[in-house]
Amino acid sequence: MKLTEMLRGKVKESEARSKSEEASWHEEVQSIPIRLIKASQYQPRLEFAEDSLNELARSIDEHGVLHPIVLRKADVGFELVVGERRLRACRVLGWENIPAIVREMSNKVSAELALIENLQRRDLAFFEEAEGYRNLIEEFGLTQDGLAKRLGKSQSSVANKLRLLRLPMEVRQIISRGMLSERHARAILRLGEAKDQKKVAERVVANELNVKETEKIVETMVKGNKANRLKKAEKNVKDSKNDDYRNIVKNIKKLTNKLESNG
Repeated sequence: MKLTEMLRGKVKESEARSKSEEASWHEEVQSIPIRLIKASQYQPRLEFAEDSLNELARSIDEHGVLHPIVLRKADVGFELVVGERRLRACRVLGWENIPAIVREMSNKVSAELALIENLQRRDLAFFEEAEGYRNLIEEFGLTQDGLAKRLGKSQSSVANKLRLLRLPMEVRQIISRGMLSERHARAILRLGEAKDQKKVAERVVANELNVKETEKIVETMVKGNKANRLKKAEKNVKDSKNDDYRNIVKNIKKLTNKLESNG
């Protein structure tokens, strides 16, 4: 075979491979009826601010949907994977169809994309983010380290978020309604008792305390609780010693009475 023929063959192989690769990543944008789309079962965002949605709706009405939403096929119709805010905004506008890309994907990939999209486009509330982490770990058997690598985060960052879920739901709701920060929540978490956590959360919200003021209150309560536990432990030791002394005296009296009765 001549060198020129060999080179032509290499060029044709390269072109064929390039076309094959292009076909593998090319995705068609389709016009999908909104009525056929159901919500994602893995959507981590629980609250959608009405003002923000209306603002997005006005932008879409003016410029259209700049980025198509992502769907996957369901038993009937389609399931949303990425783009719930855009979908809701189009519903506000009364649109019948929306531009979308339909992909084949597993439950695991769908859940990951839903979480990542929310993290990248608009910050989730930190409790929603923590819930999203926990759902991925529990449903798909991921480790904290494995999840962190998939999300491009550190393991400690994931662990710190998950730790916030130790707060009782009642306390979480107080923190969310009061628009407290994640640092507020971490400070309150230091209090082991749920009643103390609730009391401090309510006090912080009512008095609009900043993080440093919250940490100071928590530190005072933690030291107070330690002092109370120490006093209680000392009292228990003292009571235990007194009980031992009373038992010894009681046993001596029994022995003395027995000796006397036997002469």
